[in-house]
Amino acid sequence: MAFDLPIDSMSISEKLQVIELVWDSIRRSSDDVPSPDWHVELLKERSQRLASGEATVSNWEDARRRLNELGK
Repeated sequence: MAFDLPIDSMSISEKLQVIELVWDSIRRSSDDVPSPDWHVELLKERSQRLASGEATVSNWEDARRRLNELGK
């Protein structure tokens, strides 16, 4: 099935909205959305970095502030 979306002329916001619509459709159509193996490996790596103190976490307000600063 082919779709004719004007992806090259869409804004980032519009593209993200399309991605959200597709993801929501997938979630509604299946109770079990499989994660790829690399997700499991990435989560293990990040958990190890947190446990060793190599990585830290931020509260949502700090993270949102930093993300907003990146967008300026």
